[in-house]
Amino acid sequence: MPEVIIVNNEDEAGELYAKCVADLIRNKPNAVLGLATGSSPLAAYKQLAKKVKEEHIDVSQVRGFALDEYIGLPLTHPESYHSTIHRTVVEPLGLNPDAVHVPGDVLDGAPLEDGDLIRNAGPDYDAAIEAAGGIDVQILGIGTDGHVGFNEPGSSLASGTRVKTLAEQTRIDNARFFDDDINQVPTHCITQGIGTIMKARHLVLLAFGAGKAEAIEETCEGGVSAFCPASALQMHPHATIIIDEAAASRLRHKDYYKYAFEHKPAWQGI
Repeated sequence: MPEVIIVNNEDEAGELYAKCVADLIRNKPNAVLGLATGSSPLAAYKQLAKKVKEEHIDVSQVRGFALDEYIGLPLTHPESYHSTIHRTVVEPLGLNPDAVHVPGDVLDGAPLEDGDLIRNAGPDYDAAIEAAGGIDVQILGIGTDGHVGFNEPGSSLASGTRVKTLAEQTRIDNARFFDDDINQVPTHCITQGIGTIMKARHLVLLAFGAGKAEAIEETCEGGVSAFCPASALQMHPHATIIIDEAAASRLRHKDYYKYAFEHKPAWQGI
């Protein structure tokens, strides 16, 4: 199962992610990062940007692939994931914007009815990831229903990048980014599938707050099921779940996870 690390706050989680990625870039200057949006990764990106600047880490060759994108939003829309990734990751870290890709880049607001363009976007995105050599570290958040990326409950655990219909709960959760108006939240998206995500060499999932506790319980200690897509991480050879006390509150083996991490050799990293 994944390694579970329980931290005091989001900044502490961000520091663990930042050290992991900084070490990766030093050893592999053209590292490929899997990028996620939402609130959970923000502290991680902030800590990584701080480390890059303070330690003068060369990120000029680093490449990135985002998890997902809304369908129907132009790239210039402030809540498109193209805009969000550039605002929260590319600019703070000083990445080459031409080396960072989002599944919807080729769509640029194309409507759902543009079938030929949208139908090919998913397979083409997976091919681009493979051509880049695969993703080295994929950062993930998790929805209250256990979704990762936009893989809603019921998504195939073998799925590739494809078009999905957003669950109503996801649209409700994301309405906060659209002036709390669910009617502004698109109904469809293009997302890396669970099968695509599982190809990354290292998965790092972050979750904070009591609202994520049930999803974390199902992910870590429940059965592997398409109805909790994040539970697929139990089958990954190198997955790390970093959570705060509130998100860990329903875990039966919480004390063991703490004990194991406290006694982990420093050279193992995460």
